[in-house]
Formats: sequence, structure tokens, C-alpha cells
Amino acid sequence: MAGGLVVVVATVLTVVLLTASQPGPAAVTPGSLITTFQPGELRQVPDACTVVPGVTVQRYLPGKTEVASPLPVDGSAESACNWTIDKPPVYRLMELDMLAYAPNGLATGDGSATFAAIDAYDLALRDMQAPPKNSPAPPATVRSLPGLGNQAFSAMQVFRVGGAVTDVATVMVRFRNVVVTVTLNGLEHSNHGSYGPVSQSQLTAAALAFAQAAEASLH
Repeated sequence: MAGGLVVVVATVLTVVLLTASQPGPAAVTPGSLITTFQPGELRQVPDACTVVPGVTVQRYLPGKTEVASPLPVDGSAESACNWTIDKPPVYRLMELDMLAYAPNGLATGDGSATFAAIDAYDLALRDMQAPPKNSPAPPATVRSLPGLGNQAFSAMQVFRVGGAVTDVATVMVRFRNVVVTVTLNGLEHSNHGSYGPVSQSQLTAAALAFAQAAEASLH
């Protein structure tokens, strides 16, 4: 009987081992991190200097503008463009940045590219509302912008440095895994030269127009 029992046990082990070695569908672990781009997520963004129509640039930045494209930090996943007007009494610096986030194991949620962008957007919003200690940035007046992208807000800050006063309008938009950031600096008062005044509502309207054009280019 003992010999028969050994044979039965050996047979069962053989069947189990053979079954385990058979190929089959890979197991899906609930809650596992996403490490690849998902459908609809963007791997690259368009050239930031070309996404805003010329008529929009002239409407909100009338006159001769200097255009510069900073070198990208993240290759084709990021693009930035600056428009500058420096002719007293007007000084304007419009900055547009578009960044497509990649999957990140440190991101919240499932680690997808979209969650990485959500984290970046949420952090920027918190820093606007309550700047970190020792930050030179003042708290911003923030307003939600429903209907633009998946998330969007506008913010207004007033910087006072060395006798100069600069109003800064910011519009940030998240579309899927891309975050669009537009900032427009308007020199309200300077300690050298005759600059200002500025209209905060016009600064916000201009930043919003540029952000809308950039977001539209992602569709």
C-alpha cells in the first residue's frame, strides 16, 4: 500500500508540474502600474511657436515682437516659445510651454502618463495658491476655467522687486497627459524707464487666448 501511495503522489505532482509549464495568458495583477502610453495619450507636442495664429499674436501683443524658442529639455515631448515686447511704456513677456508627460512609477493612481500630468498640474495649482516657504512668489488669485481641456485654471500674481511692480497672468491647462502653461508678464512700474500701467484683465485675456490655441493644437 505504501508503494502504491508513492506512485499516486508522484503522478499527481507530475500532472501539476506539467500543467504549470503549459503556456497561457499572462496573469494581470490588480493595481499594477502602467508603464506604456495608453490610447489617446501624446508622446510629443507640436512646435509652440507655430500653434498660436499670427492674428492672435498681433491682437494681444501689438507691434514688433521678438520671438525666441528655448532649447527643449525633454526632446519632442516638450516645446516652448517666448514673445517679447520692450518699447516704453509697454513691456510684455509671453511664455508658452507644452509638455507631454510619460508614464512614471512615482505618479499617483496607476502611474500612467495621464496621472503624471495630473500630479504636475495639481502641484502647480497648490504652489500658486500657497507658495512654498522662502519662495519669492506671492499667493495668486486663482480661478477655475471649466470647459478648457480636462482641467484648467487662471491665476494673477503681483511681484514687487526692487521698486519694480510686475503683474503676471498664468493660464494652465491639462489635456490628457499634456500640460500647457502660459505666463504673461506685464511691467506695471519700473525703477528705470517709463513703463506701465497694465490692465490685469487684458493680461489674463491674452494668456487665455494663447492657452486656448495651444490646447486646440493637441486634438
